[in-house]
Amino acid sequence: MDILTLILEPLQYAFMTKAIMVSAAVGAVCAILSCFLILKGWSLLGDAISHAVLPGVVLAYIIGIPYSIGAFVFALLAVFIIGVVKSNTKIKEDAVMGIVFTTLFAFGLILISRTVSSVDLMHVLFGYVLGISDAAALYTMIAAGAVALVVLAFRRTLLLYCFDPIHAQSIGISTTLVHYALLVLLAITITASLQTVGIILVIAMLITPGSTAFLLTKRFPAMLAIAVCVSVVSSVIGAYTSYYLDVSTGGSIVFIQSMLFLVAFAYTLLHTRLSIWRA
Repeated sequence: MDILTLILEPLQYAFMTKAIMVSAAVGAVCAILSCFLILKGWSLLGDAISHAVLPGVVLAYIIGIPYSIGAFVFALLAVFIIGVVKSNTKIKEDAVMGIVFTTLFAFGLILISRTVSSVDLMHVLFGYVLGISDAAALYTMIAAGAVALVVLAFRRTLLLYCFDPIHAQSIGISTTLVHYALLVLLAITITASLQTVGIILVIAMLITPGSTAFLLTKRFPAMLAIAVCVSVVSSVIGAYTSYYLDVSTGGSIVFIQSMLFLVAFAYTLLHTRLSIWRA
C-alpha cells in the first residue's frame, strides 16, 4: 500500500473526515491557550477545571440537556470556588486547586457509579471523537474558532498580563477582567474538547504543545506558531493512527504530542551541550 492510499483511504468515510477536522480544531485552540498557560504558570488550573466538569456532564445526562452545558457550568463553578477560597484563606492557590478538582471529580465518579446509562459516560473521561455527532462537531468547531479568534485578537493584552500583571494594571488594563476572561476561555476550550480527548487527556493538550514550543524558541509569535503546528500535526496523525491500529484517538493524539516533546527536549539538550563544547 503506497503513502497516497494510506492518506486517502480514511477520508472516504465521513466519520473519519469529521474526526480529523474536529481534532485539528481542538488541537489548534488548545495549543494557542497552552502558550499563555505555560507563561502564566497555570498548568494545574487547566487540570483542575478539566476534572471539575465531570459531575456537570453526568448531571446534564440525568437532566437530559447537552453535556456541554453541564460541563461549562461546573467549569465556571470550579473557577468561582477556587477564587473565593483563595481570597479568604492563606492557603496557597495550588493547594486550593487540588482540593477543588479532586472533590468535584470524586463527586462525578459517585454520580457515574449510581447512574445507569445507555450512553457510555466513560467516553467523557477519555473521549470518542470517532463517534461524535454532527451537532457536537459543529459546536466544538464553533467554540474552538471563537476562542482562538478572541485570544489572537487580544493576544497583546493577554501576553502583558501573563508576563507582568503589575505593569498591565499601571497602564490601565483591568487585570481582574483579563484574569476571569482567560478563565472563561479556558472553560469553553475544555468543554469543547470533551468528545475529542476527554477530560483526562485534555490537560496534556493544554500543556504539551506550549511546553514543546517553549523549548525551541523564546519569541512568543514563534512559540504560538510552533505550538499550533505541533498540536495540529499530532491531532491528524493521531486520528490516522487510531484508524489503522484500532486504538484510542485521544490517547494517540496525546502520545504523539509527548513524543514530539521528547524530540524537542533531546534537540535542545544536544544543542546546549554542543554550544558549551564549542565555547
